[in-house]
Amino acid sequence: MNSLVLMAADSASSASMTSSLIMFAAIILIFYFLIYRPQKKRDKEAKAMLAAMKKGDKVVTIGGIHGTVVTVKDKTVVVKVDDSARIEFSKEAISSVTSKDAVKAAPEAAKKDKKAVENKTEESAAKEEAAPETETKTEETK
Repeated sequence: MNSLVLMAADSASSASMTSSLIMFAAIILIFYFLIYRPQKKRDKEAKAMLAAMKKGDKVVTIGGIHGTVVTVKDKTVVVKVDDSARIEFSKEAISSVTSKDAVKAAPEAAKKDKKAVENKTEESAAKEEAAPETETKTEETK
């Protein structure tokens, strides 16, 4: 009788262990796809951004300082902040890089976005004007 109880307990513990291992593997996969993989992708993009940095690019540091790259060295970058102020930063201290071409194209894109916003506000204003008329008509029919 005792041997039957031990065998039943042994098979239940092995099934419990298998389900525990499956859950543990599922948690590892979730962490891989939600945390580890996206972080590696961001790191790769940041390294590519720093490697592509060149003289004349507009940069923003992690401290919020805006400037223009004057010199790019192996591990550092000299950034022109003002007419006579130049600061040397570690490359890792650069949070974003904007090339000269993107800076020239930005005002044109902003104008297009502004026109799109104006058109949307005009459309929504026309809909709001039309909406009260329908409400008054429904009240009159009642």
